[in-house]
Amino acid sequence: MLRRRQAPKILDVPLTTTVVVCAYTEERWDQLCSCVESVARQTRGPDELILSIDHNETLYRRCADRWVSGRCGDIPMRVIRNKYEGHLGSARNSAAEVAAGDLLAFIDDDASAEPTWLAELTAVYESHPESVAVGGAALPVYETARPRWFPSDFDWVFGCSYAGLPRHLATLRHLIGANMSVRRSALAAVGGFHSDDHDDMDMCHRVAARFPEGRVMYQPQAVVRHYVPAGRVTWSYFWRRCFFVNKGKVAAFAQMEEAANLTAETRFALRSLTVGLATSVRDLLRGDVFAVLRMAAALCGLGLAGAGNVAGRFERTAGARKQRRPARA
Repeated sequence: MLRRRQAPKILDVPLTTTVVVCAYTEERWDQLCSCVESVARQTRGPDELILSIDHNETLYRRCADRWVSGRCGDIPMRVIRNKYEGHLGSARNSAAEVAAGDLLAFIDDDASAEPTWLAELTAVYESHPESVAVGGAALPVYETARPRWFPSDFDWVFGCSYAGLPRHLATLRHLIGANMSVRRSALAAVGGFHSDDHDDMDMCHRVAARFPEGRVMYQPQAVVRHYVPAGRVTWSYFWRRCFFVNKGKVAAFAQMEEAANLTAETRFALRSLTVGLATSVRDLLRGDVFAVLRMAAALCGLGLAGAGNVAGRFERTAGARKQRRPARA
């Protein structure tokens, strides 16, 4: 966990950047290499690249051998181990603790950055010095054809940008974990990432609460291409993510305490019930028969999200009662 430090001055314009890539499986080796190569091809290159390996010694050794020179092109590069017991959030903390950049830019190991990705992110901090965190768009690259029943509002299910996100630079409550950045000093001020499953949401809420004069911003021009395997566009994956992600959010929001804010979730639900369904009706009237399935999937997704929230609350309540129950003699 990052050590808490004095709050940074929001007007400090960051000068240096560290790109962080976290990896945990050799199954993504080709994608990981493509990710690293895309960072090396940036029009505005980072000052360093850190590859944080999450509890996989074989992968760590393979990466250390692959980048034994300590450089990726002209960029200094380090391969480190996640020293904490958790997974993605803790792997990012392990990297953040040794990073030197004023900005930390995070990209997933199965994503590839467009050449102007880092330049677009950094430019927001320079033009809007009140920014404490900035994210970009994660556009899908499908292994198989996208199912026509899959509603565009729910592309968050496989970690990509979804319908309803701003089309131009704007403030946003919750950035996409596959493509986000934060001031290193701001991340340290909130004690780093506190969650593994909801690390992006947790970080965004905490820095927004910690720096009320600052802004969390979304720049859709900062683009990464996020790989979507065939298994992530199935009904089984869809309903499980809708239910279990929102079930897990209950505990995540509870841990945030005063930093928690449900505005993004409320707006998403309202938009799906209005604009999203209206779009499907329009598509149906134009002869797209799959629009009926998209409407049904969206309604099911919202219902499953609500059920997950209820289940999460019940679980927390039952757990609290169990802790309060006196032990039998």
